[in-house]
Amino acid sequence: MNAAPVLLAYTALVGFVAPRLLLRARWPYRSPALAVAVWQILLISFSIGAALSAYNLAMPSEHLHADLAGLLHACGLDVEGGHWLAIALPGVVVLALAASLALHLMRARLARTRHRRALDLVGDRSDRLGATVLPYDTPAAYCLPGHRPRIVVSDAAVRVLSPEQLGAVLEHERAHITGRHHLALAVTTAFRSVFGRLPLARHAAEQTALLLEMTADDRALRRHSGEALATAMYEMAAARAPEGAFAAGGHTVLIRLKRVLAPRPAPHPALWGSVAATAASVPLLPLLIACPLVLG
Repeated sequence: MNAAPVLLAYTALVGFVAPRLLLRARWPYRSPALAVAVWQILLISFSIGAALSAYNLAMPSEHLHADLAGLLHACGLDVEGGHWLAIALPGVVVLALAASLALHLMRARLARTRHRRALDLVGDRSDRLGATVLPYDTPAAYCLPGHRPRIVVSDAAVRVLSPEQLGAVLEHERAHITGRHHLALAVTTAFRSVFGRLPLARHAAEQTALLLEMTADDRALRRHSGEALATAMYEMAAARAPEGAFAAGGHTVLIRLKRVLAPRPAPHPALWGSVAATAASVPLLPLLIACPLVLG
């Protein structure tokens, strides 16, 4: 029995149906870090399903043996037949994703490197703030993650914001750096470059960016009040970040403001555990479909 129809159905489910269900759920905004992981897992699962679907479409025959060669064949590795097309098609999927990810990481790193050089010329390092202060007449703050991370604030933000508000902003930016949020964004950007208008690709990129900001907000709220963070976000709503950077302001401020100021009950541990367990098992499903255990 060929697994291609089941794999195609599963891949379509992950690519078209799962994003809509996740968008309608209420828990992601209460547990943004977990929601980011779920979106990433869906991308991985879709990629595995697409690669295995391509293999099974090109390799309609299936040899069920109990020996190792038969099991490898059932899992998508034909070690005997030399079916180059069946190997090439999933290889194209994997190579396209890997090349896209490498390209986006390289471009972002080059952009951040150029911006750091500019900051060295026009910015002033503040050891008290642990940030570079940039002469700019609009309150703004952002960070450059990755190699040699740096937090940047405008001198207008230093003047306008109170010490607690500024502290909340700096803590927000530190969360982006220590959490390596740029890597999660790079994955979603690379996936969207390969799969274009696929609902999973579009929504994963948009939601991951928003959820990472919420995750950083939660980190800031551990040490600072919601009022301080919300006020700082409002003051910097019009600010924009350079390429490859995370900004405390931006177009998602209104959604985040409502979340920060509204009562936010902690998710029940049972919900967190069930979502985590389900998400962890999702990437295994296409492998179970394509790799039936043959006994006897």
